Amino acid sequence: MTALMTVLGIAVFVIGLLISIAWHELGHLSTAKLFGIRVPQYMVGFGPTVWSRHKGETEYGIKAIPLGGYIRMIGMFPPGADGRIEARSTSPWRGMIEDAREAAFEELQPGDEKRLFYTRKPWKRVIVMFAGPFMNLVLAVAIFLGVMMTFGIETKTTVVSSVSPCVIEQSENRDECAKSDPVSPASKAGLKAEDRIVAFNGKKVDDWSTLETHIRDTIGPATVTVVRDGRELTLNADLIENKVGKKDGNGGYVEGEYVTAGFLGFTPASGIVQQSFGQSVDRMGDMMESGVQSLVAIPSKVPDLWDAAFGDGERKADSPMGVVGAARVGGEVATLDVPPENRIAMFLFLVAGFNLSLFLFNMLPLLPLDGGHIAGALWESVRRNVARVFRRPDPGPFDVAKLMPVAYVVAGIFVCFTLLVLVADVVNPVRLS
Repeated sequence: MTALMTVLGIAVFVIGLLISIAWHELGHLSTAKLFGIRVPQYMVGFGPTVWSRHKGETEYGIKAIPLGGYIRMIGMFPPGADGRIEARSTSPWRGMIEDAREAAFEELQPGDEKRLFYTRKPWKRVIVMFAGPFMNLVLAVAIFLGVMMTFGIETKTTVVSSVSPCVIEQSENRDECAKSDPVSPASKAGLKAEDRIVAFNGKKVDDWSTLETHIRDTIGPATVTVVRDGRELTLNADLIENKVGKKDGNGGYVEGEYVTAGFLGFTPASGIVQQSFGQSVDRMGDMMESGVQSLVAIPSKVPDLWDAAFGDGERKADSPMGVVGAARVGGEVATLDVPPENRIAMFLFLVAGFNLSLFLFNMLPLLPLDGGHIAGALWESVRRNVARVFRRPDPGPFDVAKLMPVAYVVAGIFVCFTLLVLVADVVNPVRLS
């Protein structure tokens, strides 16, 4: 049964992946057609074609390898400076440029002269290239907000899980009390497990973040109002200074760093809590910020990833993970001993996280990514506007094809990194804790 559920979980994730890719390419397709650009192909996947059908002037299909997708637009690059689509050269770099330019006009038909991508105004090209990643962002936001506001997310609450019998600095990393350790303020005050804290120093508290802030900011006498067995009680506590984990500003803790703050001495219980629209938006903002930071930090994680793939290094929880790794996580989610609605919520979060990553990754201003084409169109707009202001001749379209050698280098780096992540996902995968 476990093996069957694992396969089912992987299959569900792959379906979510294909939908996400198709949704991304639909953004490009719809805006390209809106602006009159001819699109001969709309494909989900790479490799051999599994199924396809022509509708109008576009071939729609599914390919065998579900690792991406594409649409083909006529005239992605302008002709060369001599007005020709193809020129001969012995330079390998020049050959890359000419091959890209030739491919952009490969399926040119009579009447397509006014339907070429490069002939559209820069702002239209920006919309066409941005529409794909934007569709992923829309899907990610819709799923995240939907799950957080209807189902909720696991979060710390104001309910007491356990009370610390003594005061131990968190930096000591021990659980057992020593004879020299003083009794914790919470234990002295009579706080008990399953108490629900509703106010601190007379101020109402509804969430753990607010309560934790009040506790950290208080040293000395304080009142703690709790609900116990349906009755409201007010306890008197005398908070002390203690070394506690440093917060990172997003609700998390900075590993290995500590600060001196007020200390009460209890562990909050966790539970599934529905989020308001405002709370959900705040969490989405934190996710976006965390996603950007993770993207920037990828180069620094390559050594650990290499060690995890080919050495005996530990695969860290925040290690980069590819499609294979995410599919394995999907398989693990399906086998968890939790209610079905919890598993559904986790699947949705996994798909939403994938879409958010697609958006951020594709917005990098590098060819062959969408962000590279956006950057080229914006640069063309700047050049033409500057020429107009200074009454200079129109410089014409920016020849993005000249950047193809760089695009090949970038693509090569991406391929190598993808293979490294693939090996790590197979031999030393990230697992659910």
